[in-house]
Amino acid sequence: MRRDDLRRLFAQARRLSGETDYVVFGSLAALGYAGEVPPRMAMSVDVDAYGKSDPARVFELAGALGQGSPFEAEHGFYLDPISPRLATLPAGWEERLVRIELEPGLAAWFLEPNDAAVSKYARMEPRDREWIRAGLAGGILSFPIVEARCARTAFLDAAEEQRARQALAEDRAWLEARSKKRGKKRT
Repeated sequence: MRRDDLRRLFAQARRLSGETDYVVFGSLAALGYAGEVPPRMAMSVDVDAYGKSDPARVFELAGALGQGSPFEAEHGFYLDPISPRLATLPAGWEERLVRIELEPGLAAWFLEPNDAAVSKYARMEPRDREWIRAGLAGGILSFPIVEARCARTAFLDAAEEQRARQALAEDRAWLEARSKKRGKKRT
């Protein structure tokens, strides 16, 4: 997935709804990063998004742009309408959204990648771990920032918080092992 794909999707959404600004959550939040994004971080075919001015209205677009729609059949990806309250996110995430103008009068607001990582730690499906590690290895994510933001997150429940903390500990060990391995290769 590329930003141009999002431009195509959101331009069609704008034609149908009049909305000019869309907020992107999930894996594709990585497309808001200014540099090169590891392929594993942009492999998703579902664009988790909502309209910035009227989040609930995005659900009206599911038939035309969602899974199983003619848009998906033609382009191979689709809009997955979401609520801004869907994901577990750290305090202040709204102020860190990354705005990118896709074309005149059309913008995508991307969840900052470290905030997206917090959400993925809370959910922690296997594909979330792959996304996080690709981001850490590629320098897109900062482990200290993610860890600090997790500390400022109101998790859904104790189980979600425990899952996130366990995964953080595992990834800290993974990063340390990776660093040691790279150090040995240099000597």
